Amino acid sequence: MSALGELHRLRSSRSGAKPRDNKAAFVFLLPWFAGLVLITAGPIAASFVLGFTDYNLIQPPEFNGVDNWTRMVGDERLHGALAVTFKYVFISVPLQLAAALALAMLLDRGLRGLAFYRSAFYLPSLLGSSVAIAVLWRQIFGADGLINQALALIGVEGRGWISDPDTALGTLIVLNVWTFGAPMIIFLAGLRQIPVMYYEAAQVDGAGKWTQFRRITLPLLSPIIFFNLVLQIIHAFQSFTQAFVVSGGSGGPSDSTLFYTLYLYQRGFNNFDMGYASALAWLLLLIIAAFTAVNFWAAKRWVFYDD
Repeated sequence: MSALGELHRLRSSRSGAKPRDNKAAFVFLLPWFAGLVLITAGPIAASFVLGFTDYNLIQPPEFNGVDNWTRMVGDERLHGALAVTFKYVFISVPLQLAAALALAMLLDRGLRGLAFYRSAFYLPSLLGSSVAIAVLWRQIFGADGLINQALALIGVEGRGWISDPDTALGTLIVLNVWTFGAPMIIFLAGLRQIPVMYYEAAQVDGAGKWTQFRRITLPLLSPIIFFNLVLQIIHAFQSFTQAFVVSGGSGGPSDSTLFYTLYLYQRGFNNFDMGYASALAWLLLLIIAAFTAVNFWAAKRWVFYDD
């Protein structure tokens, strides 16, 4: 009876301590909840409401229904920005993932100083979206930049890569491909999880390197490829700093680097058309959500999960 009484006493004391523990937990979580409401959820809700208003940042917003959304149909600069952004995403993301996978497979062979190479290759991912790197990129691809100086050494006359509409977007694509460090690290971790016995069995059966890559590496690495693909598509759609700095905020030359986010910025903060910019922000959210949904739908046909 004494043991049962002691057990009952412990249960009572624990149940009595729960309300106090919950209050303490809520107190510690309060800053996070405040940040969620004031910094994230609140502005998101406000932008949704402003998307149905005419708001110039000075006068109070006026409700205009779906006028901002219907304006998008006839907005030629918006259509151009979408075309530039889609081209940027569809070209840079596959090239970036291919470069990341190739470097990961090279590092997976067990090079000396692996930690150094891993850090060195990862560094561009930390700096690639910074203003400093964008300024450096503008200098490298300028008319008197490093690229043209190198070409002059072999007798080739360069061009203004950034000032030429035919090549300006290409320089930003190269910049995005250069930031392959983050997906490379994830690929490297995935490659380390593939059992070596699969490759040994394939070698016994006479399979070459390409067959092993196509039949073993790609299927077993497909969940990692899918993960990187989704993340990098979202990241590419949100690219802003590179185009803003390289083009001086104009999206030029001839709107060849006018990313969707840069056009959204121009409408909101250059033209003080914040209602329309808010609607554009939600359209971007819908576009990213649609691409993500399509990726998840298509993943059923090519992503292999080893259960």
